[in-house]
Amino acid sequence: MPPPEGERHSHDYRLDIRVTRPRLDERDMVVDLDVLNDALRGVTDRLHEADLDEIVGAETTKDAVTVEVFSQWLHAVLTDAVGPVPGASLHVRVWEDPRMYGGYEGPLGG
Repeated sequence: MPPPEGERHSHDYRLDIRVTRPRLDERDMVVDLDVLNDALRGVTDRLHEADLDEIVGAETTKDAVTVEVFSQWLHAVLTDAVGPVPGASLHVRVWEDPRMYGGYEGPLGG
């Protein structure tokens, strides 16, 4: 890949996480935000000052960790941590800078 993606460089990513579903659950919630927040905190603690190629790249077996690959990986990690939420969708955006992001969305488990 051409630079800068082909060369090691750092980013100060911003994450946007959104969960949607057509109906509230029996607790009148879309998702338990405490569970989601704990899962997100665990991921950010794990990745702080880390080389994404060594974590995300190794777990996805991708040659390059783009914001799209990072978003898809984060979706999978959060889905595993939160567990199935029937009918819910998890939307993940990874902002590379104030103007550009990549994202991934899909079902949140069940």
